[in-house]
Amino acid sequence: MAMKFKTTSYANKTEILMFPDHYVAEAHTFLQNDAAAVTENGHKIIKAGTIYPANGATAVGVVFQDVDVTDGDASGALIVHGFIDATKLPAEPEAAAQTALKLIKFYNLTA
Repeated sequence: MAMKFKTTSYANKTEILMFPDHYVAEAHTFLQNDAAAVTENGHKIIKAGTIYPANGATAVGVVFQDVDVTDGDASGALIVHGFIDATKLPAEPEAAAQTALKLIKFYNLTA
């Protein structure tokens, strides 16, 4: 049985945390057909900072790092507690999402 490995290197990691030493994340399996995925340079990516599964009352966490689901389901992490720099998110958190994410504090230092 042959095993297939694929390695992808990204130049920079998006750091969405205000305080990198204070957060709680839980493991999550992101599906290849996930609605949160965007196509970028031929890859399906769930971007770091995406409020998941949607930017609204159903939010359960924030995607910690980019997750590539181009070739199938992939493991990643959801931040469920911590302090996040809202200026680095792909979209501004809606009020309903902020209410749903009770243990996450969003900072917007440019406002």
